[in-house]
Amino acid sequence: MIKLLLRLVANAAAIWVAAQLVDGVTLAVSPLGPVLIVALVFGVVNAVIKPIVKFFGFPFIVLTLGILSLVINAGLFALVAWLTDALSVSGFWPAFWGSIVVGLVSWFLGIFVDDKDDDD
Repeated sequence: MIKLLLRLVANAAAIWVAAQLVDGVTLAVSPLGPVLIVALVFGVVNAVIKPIVKFFGFPFIVLTLGILSLVINAGLFALVAWLTDALSVSGFWPAFWGSIVVGLVSWFLGIFVDDKDDDD
């Protein structure tokens, strides 16, 4: 459970960094709650919708040598912005660069979260 919360906080931090670095991505950060809700919606979208979209888009992902994966990530990032009030994305390119920043920051912060079970 702690690892899940750490991943949620890492996603929230990554979304906050994207809002700071990418023009066209804005985040309501007055209270901390909306940022965590955006991170939770982001996690649910990535866990539920992303595998379905990638499964059906697999032939096109192979055909485009993986570049379509970047477009899918941008679309899912824009979907999260559409689903939540705290995140706003003003177009495709801010969604594209925002999804790349979120992916890189989440990957970097994920290095510090141990994925092994504590029972080992």
